[in-house]
Order: sequence, then structure tokens, then C-alpha cells
Amino acid sequence: MVERSDRAPLLDWEEVPSAEKPGGAAPAPHARDRLASPSNSRALLGCSAPGLGWSGGGGGGPGGPAADASPATSVTPAGTDGALPPDSDEHLSDSGPGEASLEDRMVKWEEKDQIVSVFVVAFNTRSGNMLEWCLPKDMDLEGVEFKAIASGSHRVSTDFIYFRKGCYFGLACFANMVVESAVERGARMKSVGILSTSYTLLYRYMGFLEHQVRLQLQSPGHYSPLEAFYEDKRALLPPSGDGVVTACPANAWGAAINHCMHPEMKITHPAGCMSQFIRFFGEQIMVLWKLALLRRRILIFSPPPVGVVCYRVYCCCCLANISIPGVGVAVPEFRPFFYVNVADISALENELSYVACTTEKIFEEKKDLYDVYVDNQNVKTYRDGLKPLLRLSTADREKYRKLTEQRQMLLYSQEENGDCVSSEEDLFILFFLEQNNRIFQTLSEVAGSPDPMVTQESVRAMGLDPHGDRLFLLHLLEIYGYDTLLVSEQLCCS
Repeated sequence: MVERSDRAPLLDWEEVPSAEKPGGAAPAPHARDRLASPSNSRALLGCSAPGLGWSGGGGGGPGGPAADASPATSVTPAGTDGALPPDSDEHLSDSGPGEASLEDRMVKWEEKDQIVSVFVVAFNTRSGNMLEWCLPKDMDLEGVEFKAIASGSHRVSTDFIYFRKGCYFGLACFANMVVESAVERGARMKSVGILSTSYTLLYRYMGFLEHQVRLQLQSPGHYSPLEAFYEDKRALLPPSGDGVVTACPANAWGAAINHCMHPEMKITHPAGCMSQFIRFFGEQIMVLWKLALLRRRILIFSPPPVGVVCYRVYCCCCLANISIPGVGVAVPEFRPFFYVNVADISALENELSYVACTTEKIFEEKKDLYDVYVDNQNVKTYRDGLKPLLRLSTADREKYRKLTEQRQMLLYSQEENGDCVSSEEDLFILFFLEQNNRIFQTLSEVAGSPDPMVTQESVRAMGLDPHGDRLFLLHLLEIYGYDTLLVSEQLCCS
């Protein structure tokens, strides 16, 4: 099995200490390889994949201005998380002679720099977290000091944090160094972070940020590499200032949609991220799957380090991917907020659907902010209407058994046949994508039949339990606009 690094290559102008050079990152891959790499692939256009097609302006996402557009012709702003085909071996170009190939144009679009700010946050023993330095100087970074250094981070030596700031997404790398200083009380803590218009590109700069935070701890005030980084990578935003950069060429989507095997919305590519997520929750993953598909507000609590919990946010979003065009355009977007703290309370109060993580236990008492609270492997809700969904149905256990069997078969194939193409990440993402598609394909067929009745047979065709999943199905019909369908009286409560 080929493992991909979750660290971005160091940039050409980055100052690398001599001791680190032998372990330096591999050179940047060819543009074609970048296009084909799963870590750079984005979600399939036409999917209502959660969190995709979302920017602060809401353009291009379900329910946004582009919601009524045809999936084959919609244009998703580059500030949102749009589509890129993982298969670059086939030429998708429909351009005439003399024009650049579609692949080249999509690579050029996908490679567009989208960094809108770079900053350094430090912990001060007298005033707490504080913004030490930033570019541009007039950027509104109020509150970012509490996102870049998570509550409780003093207990860990290093961490990384994904977060949302207004209409932008951020990545910060934190480090804690022991120092002989009474003023600093024996510890120096800092974070170096960036803001971007898209979270799918942030992973590229993780290695750079990790190196820079070490540099800031060892040589405080040395900002020249960060200044050079910002000048090299800053986004060219339109005059309107709405945070949306140039969109992917419109004629790319029609050809690209048929070449996307499945959505991947990778924020980075840590080997086994999805595998660890599913092993961590076990059968409870089926409960999270249902709640994600129902677009519930899910808040995950965990003490630091918070980086691995940000991956759980990403994995939670993957559970609700749907690739049937038109399905889910009227439901709330499943927005990934990643790390949140008390400063985000007012923002979360207005959200209909999201998944986020926090290190602050106070959130558990804010029951009006979430529908589902996940503490370690314990999934709970205070909403009576959702409590039955926390019980596993017979079909849930059967699906989890099949998922486990498929994983074992994949591992056997990798060991016996040297299969380096298939991965557990792909297997898990495809498993839930196909399950979701199966549900909505069946519902569409029932809705188009002369007798639009949801029967035990049609429920089984969806892979659900006619009795144990009745409440889940009723919620699903209401949320996705199938509430005109009749439900057979034989589907009684268990």
C-alpha cells in the first residue's frame, strides 16, 4: 500500500536549517501528477457533498445563487470547494485547435494562489493569546488568536488547527518550547497560520508552517520568510472584496463530471485518516452517518491535540456525500467549521447544519447550539426526537459488517497481490457514497411511480431496516423534500 505524506513540500525560498536538509521533502510533482493525486482532488460537481460549494458568499452551493443551475454547466467559485477529476490520463478537452487543453486550464485554475493572510500568534503570560504580527496589516483578524492556539494547548508540544474565520478558512501550526525565562514562566508558545479562500488547498503549506513556528520560537521576530511567502502566494481578490476568486472555466464541468469516480474533498492526506476514524467509532459510525445525512448540527469535543479531531470533522462530512445530480439542493449545507471556541457561539447560533470540534467543555452546556454532542466515542443528544436514532438497527449492523469485510478483503489483496492502487480511504468514502446514492435513487424511483408508496420492499432496497429505520426514513423524507410520498402502515415503530 502506498502511503502519501500529509506534509506539504518546503517552498523554494524557505530557510531550512542544515540539520533538516537530509530529511527534506520530495520535489514538487509534475502538474499532471498533482491533478491526479487524491490529495488534490476535489468533490464532484453536481454532488451535494457536504461542505462543498461553500464560501462566505454562499455562491455555487446548494441553496446558493447557483442552486438552480444544471450540474453540467454550473460554475463554482474557486473560493468554494469545487470539482477536479482524479483521472488525468484521459483528455477532457473540448477546445478547438490552438487552444490550451482543458487539463492545463484546470490545473492552472486549481493552482491559483488563494492565501489572503499570514499571521503569528503568541501566548503572553500577562495578556493571554495575542496577535503578534500579520500581513496584510489591515486584515480583520479579530479573534484569530483564540483559534490558532486552542484552549488547553499548553498541555501539548505541537499541534495543528483547521478553523473558519468569517468567509475564509485557516490553518495554524502550534508549538510549545521550554525556555529558561521567568517572564515566560518556563514556556514559549506560538502559532503561525494562514487564511485562504478554500480549505482544500491549505494542506500544501503545513510543512512550511511547522518549520516557521519552530523558527519563531527559536528566533522571535524573524518574519522575512513569512513576508516572502505572503508576497508569493497571496490571492488576487476581485474589487468587490467578497472573498471569491476566479472560477474554474465553465466548459470544464460538463466534461469533468463524467470522469470523477467519487468526491474526495481532502483537506490534507494523512495516511489512514478515514480508517482511523472508523476504527475509533466502530459501529457508532453508522449513527454518525445517519445524523450527517440528516444535516444535523454535530459538535465533537476532545481535549488537545485538536489536529486529529479536525480530521474527524472532515471524515464526518465524507459520510454524507451524494453524487446524484439535483439531490440535496434544497437542504441545508453540511458546513465544516472545524475548530470552534466560545468566540464562535454567535456564529453557530445562526447555523442550520454544521460539523465542528472544540476543546472547550463549556459547549456541552450550550444545548441550543447543537443537535448532537460527541464526547470521545460517546454520541448523545438532548433532543427527544433524535434519541431513537442513536440506537443501531439490524441494517446498521449488517452494513458495518459488510464494510469490515470489504476492508479485510482489500488488506488481503494488498498483501497478497501487491495492490497499491486501491486504498482504505477510497473504499470507505465509496462505501457511504454508494449507500447514499442507493437510498436516493430508490426514493426517486418510488416518487416517479404511479403509486408513490414507500413499502417494506422499497425500504429494504435502500439498504434500511423497515422497522428500526422508520424514524430515520421519515426525517429523511421531510428534509430532502420527499414528504409527499406515502409511507406504508406496515412500517411500524420497533
